[in-house]
Amino acid sequence: MRWWKILGLAAFAGVAAGGVVAVRAERRRRAYTPEEIRDRLRERTAEIPSEVP
Repeated sequence: MRWWKILGLAAFAGVAAGGVVAVRAERRRRAYTPEEIRDRLRERTAEIPSEVP
């Protein structure tokens, strides 16, 4: 019975850690200004080869 408790606590800790990572990524993504997003998109499109077979 004790192993089930340990397994449950480990699973809970894993889910909580995953949630923290997701929240941090979302905050980082929302921290960009519209100008920064436009600049990054322009840089990414400039890297795409213009010739498509």
